[in-house]
Amino acid sequence: MIRWWLALVLALAALPLAAQDTMPPAPYAYNQLSDPKLEAEASALMHTLRCLKCQSQSIADSDAPMAGDMRHQVRSRILAGESPEQIRSWLIARYGDYVSYEPEVSSTTWPLFAIPVLVILIVAGVLLRRLGRRRSDDDNAGEAA
Repeated sequence: MIRWWLALVLALAALPLAAQDTMPPAPYAYNQLSDPKLEAEASALMHTLRCLKCQSQSIADSDAPMAGDMRHQVRSRILAGESPEQIRSWLIARYGDYVSYEPEVSSTTWPLFAIPVLVILIVAGVLLRRLGRRRSDDDNAGEAA
């Protein structure tokens, strides 16, 4: 009886391992569009979208199945007549701001743009203050001699 339960548990544990590999890739995941102009639009857009699994590659460069699905979505929507900006907006709404290499300033992303500027201003202020002290110290040392 224990062997039967052990076999059942192992079988159930192995099911997720085979779940995704049995599905074929989407038709436009690895096939280009026949119209070169439309493919150029799709390719340009795909190079500006981040693979959510790889995180350091665009969906055009990634071999991850999720990137293939995203390439398929981009090409299918280009074929349907949507503009690249409409497709980008749809993907951002679906996956979040992180999917785009060109994030837009919004209520959630403004700190990403403001904090580096603030840090640069603080560093510049500290440097100018120290350099100003050093110059005044050099001037005072020259007068004392």
